[in-house]
Amino acid sequence: MESEHKEIEKERQNLLLFIWKKRKSLAIVTGIAAVLAIVVSFLMKPLFLSSAIVFPAATSTVSFSEQRNAKASSMDFGEEDQAEQLVQILQSSRIRDRVIYQFDLMKHYGIDSKDLNKNFKLMKEYNGHISFVRTRYGSIQIDVLDEDPVLAAEIANKIVDLIDTVKNSMVAERTLPAFEINKRKKELLELDLKTVLVQLDSLASKGVISLEGRTNLYTAFIDAKSGADREFLKKQIDVNLLYGAKFDGLEQMRDEKIIKLEKFLDSYEQAESDAYTNFTHKFIVERAVVADKKDRPKRMIMVLLATLGTFFFMVFLLLINERFKELKKQA
Repeated sequence: MESEHKEIEKERQNLLLFIWKKRKSLAIVTGIAAVLAIVVSFLMKPLFLSSAIVFPAATSTVSFSEQRNAKASSMDFGEEDQAEQLVQILQSSRIRDRVIYQFDLMKHYGIDSKDLNKNFKLMKEYNGHISFVRTRYGSIQIDVLDEDPVLAAEIANKIVDLIDTVKNSMVAERTLPAFEINKRKKELLELDLKTVLVQLDSLASKGVISLEGRTNLYTAFIDAKSGADREFLKKQIDVNLLYGAKFDGLEQMRDEKIIKLEKFLDSYEQAESDAYTNFTHKFIVERAVVADKKDRPKRMIMVLLATLGTFFFMVFLLLINERFKELKKQA
């Protein structure tokens, strides 16, 4: 164990001695790398970061049901599933294309519109400057990097505003056809009810009355004293005997259709609300503001990494070169 420790110590000393012997070469190359890193870092255009933070909403609808789900409240924040869905929407072409068009990002990023690879380059620049990250708290952070701090903030806030626009558009693609189906069904139910009511009105105009009224009609006939009254009541009784059963059936159909229509109205109102109401699908925690300090490049870090990287790389190359010379002598 002691001999092994001595061997390691000897190798360490040899390495330090080797570095000291090659100090001039290492200093020159490392110095050149440091100067180049400084020059490059100052040539790089500074980028400013603007961030917005939003929480997804737990629900995007208003429930007309009496049995309201406690987790579907419009006041509740969304959970993991809603956050993942929101990230997917933010990364979709529906938002990306609108942002690119509104801010003319192809021109802003210096991409030639005639370039055969313009779309590839545009996507690369877009994804390099705009990102969406889920935070540990379940919110979504929208980060925008740009040379223009004002533009960075405008893009971030525009993306926040587009969340509702795009998601409402996506929802409408499904809810509008569903509402049209519900609307047609409601119209059919109303037409059926109207048809029954027209038939009832027609029978009522002939003197047909409800079952309870017919009982009173018989009583009135018995109690009638004049012949004219008895003749009138006799005609009424004959008409009711002829059409009474039909009238009773129509009344039952009317009541059933009214109940059916009333029950269906909840579904219709829900479909109408989902189709035509523009909901807010997020809670805005923080809007983006114009940055007053650049985010990158970090010049000190760049210079430090370039200098240290060059130094260790040169040590490695010199060691290999020294070992190669020893093997050559032995050969």
